Amino acid sequence: MPAVLLLDQMDAITELIRRYSLEEDLEHIIIPLPGPGGTVRRCFLLKRPYIRVVYPDGSQLDFPIAEAIEAIIRFPDLGLRESLSLLHQELDSEIERIFEDKKGVT
Repeated sequence: MPAVLLLDQMDAITELIRRYSLEEDLEHIIIPLPGPGGTVRRCFLLKRPYIRVVYPDGSQLDFPIAEAIEAIIRFPDLGLRESLSLLHQELDSEIERIFEDKKGVT
């Protein structure tokens, strides 16, 4: 894997930590999430460029850790598979909207 790609991913992770005021230690990104009764629960993700998601049918996909962080923050009550799916649906619709806007400008 090219070093430039890893640096870009680490910059994205650092930006997400700053933007959302996340916690971190040497090995983890720690995402505080609302818990039952006003308590706070914490989600620990290993500081790695990718996170592997295994689906019930046995298939696997690797997602950039920055996407996983964004998905967990946007959809804290869902599992990671579901939150990543919703995040990608949002991104796809946003991309379609941008292309539709560009078609109208020409």
